[in-house]
Amino acid sequence: MAGHRIFTTSFASIYPLYIAKVERKNHTKAEVDQVITWLTGYDDAGLQQVLDDETDLETFFAQAPALNPNAELITGVICGHRVEEIEDPLMQKIRYMDKLVDEVAKGKKMTSILRGSTAA
Repeated sequence: MAGHRIFTTSFASIYPLYIAKVERKNHTKAEVDQVITWLTGYDDAGLQQVLDDETDLETFFAQAPALNPNAELITGVICGHRVEEIEDPLMQKIRYMDKLVDEVAKGKKMTSILRGSTAA
């Protein structure tokens, strides 16, 4: 079974879309970086490296230093699908990231977004 097209999309191509989305709602790049770092374990240098290398999303998550164990606490609907019910593990991780960015854009408190923990 062939993977979804999103799997081969570079993280560098969607990252600016995340930034634009939150900035339209008066939030910051730093907040996006915080939730991505919390989810994946990448630090600022690691994020910059995957951006510079134009790493695809499949590789981005495969090489993530440490997926947050609380990621499974991320629930809700994104793109018409409940994230907790997505069967493909990679698609679920991508949708987790989408959901976190949506929550930043909506102005949720960071402690709520990070499921009661902090980013590092």
